[in-house]
Amino acid sequence: VRLVESGGGLVQAGGSLRLSCTASGMITSVFNPHDWGWYSQVPGKQRELVAGIVGIGSTSSPSSTNYADSVKGRFTISRDNARKRVYLQMNNLKPEDTAVYYCNTLKESLPWGQGTQVTVSS
Repeated sequence: VRLVESGGGLVQAGGSLRLSCTASGMITSVFNPHDWGWYSQVPGKQRELVAGIVGIGSTSSPSSTNYADSVKGRFTISRDNARKRVYLQMNNLKPEDTAVYYCNTLKESLPWGQGTQVTVSS
């Protein structure tokens, strides 16, 4: 299994980006039970969880989301189980959001991908 993140880039403050993460090589029946998160990392600091999604989003298992205080109201995490993808919609970006963003399960149980760089200019 390989986690492949994409969608990062350089954006001005106030702009938006949509990050995608694909669990390549993972079958749906393995993807679905996991709870997923997006993490950010800046040089010299540990990765931090910025958004998490719990539950597969079905009628029997509705999903819930949680966010770091710094991104509440601006970021939205979602999942597409059929495509084995996790998304992070980032709105009203701020320079302090600049980081490399990674996805993983909330248990951080998979090898980390290469991440995707988000740079927000003021």
